[in-house]
Amino acid sequence: MKNRKSILMALSVIAATLSDEAKAQFSPHLTNSISNPEANLVPEPKSIWEHGIGEGFRSGVESVGVSVGANYGVAMLGGRESHHLALVSLSYGRMLGPVQGEGRWYRGNWELRGELFSGAEFSPDTEWFVGLAPHLRYNFATGTRWIPFADVGAGVTATGIGPPDLSGIFEFNLQAGVGIHWFMKDNVALTMEARYMHWSCAGISDPNRGLNGVTGMFGVTWFF
Repeated sequence: MKNRKSILMALSVIAATLSDEAKAQFSPHLTNSISNPEANLVPEPKSIWEHGIGEGFRSGVESVGVSVGANYGVAMLGGRESHHLALVSLSYGRMLGPVQGEGRWYRGNWELRGELFSGAEFSPDTEWFVGLAPHLRYNFATGTRWIPFADVGAGVTATGIGPPDLSGIFEFNLQAGVGIHWFMKDNVALTMEARYMHWSCAGISDPNRGLNGVTGMFGVTWFF
């Protein structure tokens, strides 16, 4: 009887030991099998910034902007009339590479943009226009939510504005300006811009005195 009790006690101790070892080996696998899928289901959103907000954009970041504005016409460079315009603009941009000029005051990103704009002249006459222009923009990395930029562009314009300054429907447009983004969110900015604008036909037809003015724009830009 004593031998039987001893054997039963020994078997109980062995069974308990094996059970504890099985639980220890099985539990981590069970935990991983449950937690890993949950972690993979909620990926972290990718930032548009290379090193944090205001520290320069990642290469390949894209943007879409909508702006409205007005052009204050100036009779100069041969032009006879001051053409005042109201316009709306839709643009798409893409950062051409990583941050340039690390450690320099001009640190920032080059951006290639395409702009479609349209509107109407309201003085001295009432006429329509629509234009398309590629732009090259440089965005300065300031380390703040305020990102200034410089911008140049050249494209084509179709318009009903004619003599004495323009000759017909087809005209070229040249633009150069400066502006600033204020990021109210990490990827959404209010955008303000002032640019000089010139339209002419490059001597293809006559007259070719040109339309000139200073344009102020205000809008919203989304980055992704």
